[in-house]
Parts: sequence; C-alpha cells; structure tokens
Amino acid sequence: MKIDVLTLFPGMFSGPLDESIIKRARQQGLLELKIHNLRDYTQDRHKTVDDKPFGGGPGMLLKPGPIFEAVEDLATETTRVILLTPAGRKLNQAVVREMADCAHLLLVCGSYEGFDERVRSLADDELSIGDYVLTNGALPAMVIIDAVTRLLPGALGDDESALQESFSHGALEYPQYTRPASFRGMNVPEVLVSGHHAEIAKWRSEQAALRTKERRPDLLNAAMENEKALQKKD
Repeated sequence: MKIDVLTLFPGMFSGPLDESIIKRARQQGLLELKIHNLRDYTQDRHKTVDDKPFGGGPGMLLKPGPIFEAVEDLATETTRVILLTPAGRKLNQAVVREMADCAHLLLVCGSYEGFDERVRSLADDELSIGDYVLTNGALPAMVIIDAVTRLLPGALGDDESALQESFSHGALEYPQYTRPASFRGMNVPEVLVSGHHAEIAKWRSEQAALRTKERRPDLLNAAMENEKALQKKD
C-alpha cells in the first residue's frame, strides 16, 4: 500500500512513523509512506498557503491553489484523496477497513480555520477522528496510518490478531489474562485455564457482549440498526 500525506508540519511525523509496527511494515515493503510539505507547492517567494476569509471572520483559511497543485501532482486514477477535517465522517474500524483495501491514499491535513470550500471538490472522502478540535490534521493522519497499517497482511506478524481486537466485530474485545494465574488475590477465570476451547469461545463471546453493553451501548444499538436495515433489503 502507498500513503502520501500533505501537511504544513512534516516535522510532526518524525518519530511516530519510525517505530513499532509502522516501521516494520515500511521495512518489509508492505507500506510506502511519504510526507509532503504543502509549502513546496506554492508559487510565491513567501510560500504563502493561507489567506483571510471573504466576508470577514477570525483566523485564516488554506488557499486552494497549493492544495490543487499538490493533489494534481501526487494523485492518480487509483488514489483515494481524503481531507482530514472536523466536518468529515467519524473514523471507525469499518472505515479503516475500507481504506486498507485501497492501493493509494492521499491524506490532506487541514490547518488554521480549515480549507477553502473549493478544495472539497478534490476529495473522495472527508474524515474526522472525533468530536473535538486539534491544532492541525497531522495527528489524525498518524492515527489513520497506524490503524490502516495494522490491517495490511503481514504487518502484525499474526493476522488473526486484527480480527480479534475491539471493534472488529462491532463490539469491544473480551477480557484477557496472562501469567501468573493468581496475582494479589485476583485470579484468572477458571474457564480460561480449563483447556476446553468451546467453553472458552463461549465465555469470550459473552464477556465481549457484556463489556460492550456496559461501556459502549451505542455499538450494540448501531449493530441492531444495521441488522434491521439488512432485513429490510432482503
């Protein structure tokens, strides 16, 4: 997979993308990742990327010119261009799976008060990582890169791991334990050391449902709505 990132702050990406799973995926050739400075696509000697909004108002907006130049230079027919903005649809594991199936992503990081509206004509999608405001789109881009990389075949070493994690099946992950079996008076549930795989699977399923109901009932509600929608289609 290839991912290009267009940002005003390329220095923010040093470190997080050179460690752990992302580093290994890059070394193994599973992920080709490049960070591009938006200022490299300006046409004036001051490398201007922003200007005041028409009609007045606080802050500055990213100008359309440099972004159009960059996208036209970096994107091909197979590229999925994604704007990172609070106005986008919220990122979840289903969206991550969509992106992991793409051959090439181009992540365009917002900054200041956002994009000139005409920039949206370039985008195939707009994403937000949550209902809060960040200084710029660099951190959301890193979150997306990390989440997508984990789903690339071979990235985790054990591809089964990605299938068992929270949100992979619309629910939170079941509780897990490791050695020692008893720690400060807290014991591992007996079923997990029983060796009875069918009972273990049943316990895990029940615990995942219980944890989701207690902590994220919205996930269960969404699953029920999806099921109803599928039944109507049938």
